Amino acid sequence: MSDALDRLVALADPERAEGMARFFQSGPGQYGEGDVFLGLSVPQVTAVAKQHLGLPVADLEELLEDDRHEVRLLALKIMALQCAAARTSPERRRELLDLYLRRTDRVNNWDLVDASAPDVLGRAVLAGTPTEVLYRLARSDVLWDRRIAVVATHRLIRAGSLDDTFALAALLEGDPHDLLHKAVGWMLREAGKQDEPRLLAYLDEHAATMPRTALRYSLERLDPAVRTHYMGMRRGQQAVRYPS
Repeated sequence: MSDALDRLVALADPERAEGMARFFQSGPGQYGEGDVFLGLSVPQVTAVAKQHLGLPVADLEELLEDDRHEVRLLALKIMALQCAAARTSPERRRELLDLYLRRTDRVNNWDLVDASAPDVLGRAVLAGTPTEVLYRLARSDVLWDRRIAVVATHRLIRAGSLDDTFALAALLEGDPHDLLHKAVGWMLREAGKQDEPRLLAYLDEHAATMPRTALRYSLERLDPAVRTHYMGMRRGQQAVRYPS
């Protein structure tokens, strides 16, 4: 593990780290409060991860416990890459999933969630892990757990399985946090690529009450007239079904 950590730290860019700290809102009272940055890009972290895919689970957990954002990202990229690889054994996948679910407290910023949830958790659900884990996370008091639940369904969507995306979107409709609204809208948009009529049917029922950000994200691929119609519903205009 020390070799992987040394390689990562050697790439540190303090000037870029300052900008990242602002971008990821790490100041007092912000969603990323207290996060520490090395100033690395995702491709830089991914390159190091690819050189250390065999790290034992204990070493990965130690990386997750690090205060530095990119060190945690390194652990999560290793886990995601291994879970996405066809040659990874079922035993290794199980170990990685167990670690991930045990330490979601360290998957604690939106980019860390997005880099890991689809491959580590989403692929596991596709392989037979009960979907209840998604709903347990979605009911968590922790924002990042709820985002993990939603973003994990990206892998399900790509496999043509949409039920959980729509169910979680409905379950989380009243969530107070904008970062969750963005994730829900993003996943609804992706689901719409697979089945646009089903997305429109969902919007017929929920557009008037779902958070504005989630609605706006979900509509991004649709025709302007359709977007205008559903945004009008959100503003409280008459809710009539858009003609098919």
